[in-house]
Amino acid sequence: MTKYYHSNEQQDPQAREQSLFAKLPQFIADVEKNSLHYQELFAGIHGVTDASTINSRAQLAKLPITRKSELIALQKRRPPFAGINSRNGNIHRIFQSPGPIYDPESCQEDWWRMGQAFYAAGFVAGDLVQNCLSYHLTPGGFILDSGARACGCMVIPAGPGQTEQQLDIIEDLKPQGYCGTPSFLKILLNKAKEQNRDISSVKKALVTGEALPKGLREEFKNAGINVLQAYASADVGLIGYESIADDGLIISENLIVEIVRPGSLTPVADGEIGEVVVTSFNADYPLIRFATGDLSAVKVGKSACGRTNMRIKGWLGRADQTTKVKGMFVHPEQVERVRLIADCFPKARLTVTQQDHQDKMHLQCELGEDNAAAILTDTDKKQLLNQLADALKQFTKLNGSVELVARGSLPDDGKVIDDQRVIG
Repeated sequence: MTKYYHSNEQQDPQAREQSLFAKLPQFIADVEKNSLHYQELFAGIHGVTDASTINSRAQLAKLPITRKSELIALQKRRPPFAGINSRNGNIHRIFQSPGPIYDPESCQEDWWRMGQAFYAAGFVAGDLVQNCLSYHLTPGGFILDSGARACGCMVIPAGPGQTEQQLDIIEDLKPQGYCGTPSFLKILLNKAKEQNRDISSVKKALVTGEALPKGLREEFKNAGINVLQAYASADVGLIGYESIADDGLIISENLIVEIVRPGSLTPVADGEIGEVVVTSFNADYPLIRFATGDLSAVKVGKSACGRTNMRIKGWLGRADQTTKVKGMFVHPEQVERVRLIADCFPKARLTVTQQDHQDKMHLQCELGEDNAAAILTDTDKKQLLNQLADALKQFTKLNGSVELVARGSLPDDGKVIDDQRVIG
């Protein structure tokens, strides 16, 4: 086993930068020719700058940004992928992420580039890996599956939930590794301890989709599991990964990552918090200055592991009100769809908290009249609450508690989603 997945993981940073920007002009020229979205987006900048001559970070910063938060509307106008995909590209699957946002996949080997993260987390050929991200409609299960197999691992496509069955599989097959959300690994550990089940075969884990608090990582360590994180999205695939715990996320090869002041085109200084913006050299689904909505900051210096690429500090929140709950994005538009199931809710607010490292959602809906709470019968209230709970599950694919509150109870601050989880 070699130390690095890619030989260029330890190349001189300046040489890497020059290589990326040397191929950017031709890539942009090809994208303008084959992607309807970028044809339109870049049409307005000609005369100011020529997108196909961009060959530096300063020049790249002049190009317009495509925001993940815009994809819902853009895809409705031009389904399924808003014309971002290349007309010459190969797309074999379409997934649906919450929003809904439709995500493409080509079935080329490790199309999502996740092998690099698994390798850095210690996964090797012959390992058996229990993959506990969903394979149903959402791409998460496939993203991790392809990365593990790229390292020569065998994969158990377990998906989330069915805790008892998951523990049976671990006891029967004795997988060496786990991949999925940290919260579900915590559930498995708790249930195994409660039932005196043996899951000691699991020694390594690659987790994603949620923040990994230091306290939870320590619990995993005490249980004999070395846990490292990957930062990936359904649009980009792998963006960054850990090679050493709490040492920042190393940016995946073949990406240009900028940290940009939210709502602007302008990159911030190293160390300053801003929005993660990615340019991906993916010929099937090209992304040029794609704003993920995630906040992070550049971590100055090089990793002690010997990898030389840029590092970021990890997930530091959201640039917009979109948030991620149990590995699934929840958008303000989804909360609005819940509110509109009846004409008696002038305002709604979804609060996201965490209890024992488990994400919790609580939806509050204001009733339209000042005295509505007093007028409604208990049967009416129960019926409304059931409708809200069902709609919340339908539109977000997640369960949450619901509450009716009096008119004027919710703050008038424009928030639809209030993420109260403490990071770190």
